[in-house]
Amino acid sequence: MVLNYIWIAFFIISFVIGLGKLIFAGDTTVFPEMMAATSDSAKSAFELSLGLTGVLSLWMGIMKIGEKGGLVAALARLLSPVLTKIFPDVPKGHPAMGTMFMNFSANMLGLDNAATPMGLKAMQELQEINPKKDTASNPMIMFLVLNTSGLTLIPISVLTFRTEAGAANPTDVFLPILIATTVATLVGLIVTSIYQRINLFNRTMLLFILGVCLFVAAGTWGMMQLSQVRIEALSTSLAGIILFSIIILFIIAGIRAKVNVYDAFIEGAKDGFGTAVRIIPYLIAILVAIAVFRASGGMDVIMDGIAGLASAFGADSDFVGAIPTAIMKPLSGSGARGMMVDAMQTYGADSFTGRLSCIFQGATDTTFYILAVYFGSVGIKKTRHALTCGLLADLAGIIAAIIVGYIFFG
Repeated sequence: MVLNYIWIAFFIISFVIGLGKLIFAGDTTVFPEMMAATSDSAKSAFELSLGLTGVLSLWMGIMKIGEKGGLVAALARLLSPVLTKIFPDVPKGHPAMGTMFMNFSANMLGLDNAATPMGLKAMQELQEINPKKDTASNPMIMFLVLNTSGLTLIPISVLTFRTEAGAANPTDVFLPILIATTVATLVGLIVTSIYQRINLFNRTMLLFILGVCLFVAAGTWGMMQLSQVRIEALSTSLAGIILFSIIILFIIAGIRAKVNVYDAFIEGAKDGFGTAVRIIPYLIAILVAIAVFRASGGMDVIMDGIAGLASAFGADSDFVGAIPTAIMKPLSGSGARGMMVDAMQTYGADSFTGRLSCIFQGATDTTFYILAVYFGSVGIKKTRHALTCGLLADLAGIIAAIIVGYIFFG
């Protein structure tokens, strides 16, 4: 329901802003640009869906092999002590537990090609135990909020763009990004737990959260010992090794369970193709709304408002130049990436604004896109508190990014 109101608001606000620019500023190009944006974004959404088809078919085929080979169920049993605390409504040892963990792991390592198919597979498994098929269940919401918080240990794309922008030390934003995205994830977990009345103050969860923090700290320390070249080489090699190891491991599990591996792959690939087709309308809906809002100048209005508010309170306004990246990130990954690059080109890659825009880019994920694709893949219409919790996690990530930005570079 909330997503419905926001989608409507995008169009109405865009129309009002466009009308104001036409009447008071004599801007006769605003409405043609808005209409062009609808066509271009609808085309982009369709092309994006087609691009996802092959990847979804591949990884959902691999996941089907792992499922029939018993590997996913074994992983679910192994992780059940922790995940049953976060997802109490999911039966102990359910395959969704293993699939969700694989999705989280892929996201943390920046393996987007594998993370999305695994996430969509997890949503399908959660939908099987969902009593209200058109309404998001508590486990679905918790799963998506943890996804939208965007915890990533290796933000390789951000580091690559900083290298291309000529940053003196492209990896200097690594630690601030890690801190900000960890804060976003923890806040998302806590807020959603409050909504769902999940008790996190138990021995298992406290040890788990402490373990995650120690793991992040260890990974941070290890990365800080490496040069930019070594980080890029390690990230690229690690991604390839992990992805191919997963494929081999699933195939071996299928062979041991005497599964017809080829037929299992084809069965899963067919599901992947069907999923890619189902998400097309949802992608078009959200991307068109965002594109119209941008073309109308709505983003500029928000920017000017934030700058004016900061000036009115006498606050430092250096962060304002990076705000477009923060605002755009929940809406569009490519849009936020464009804003980040523009900030580095305008202010300099080593400026406070340029660095902060990179921290924003790595702090959270594309909340609206994730909700549209994941819920759309299983036909969920009533999203309940998913968007609220996701945006609160985003807000926490943005605030944390500003604070650590000033601590490290202010």
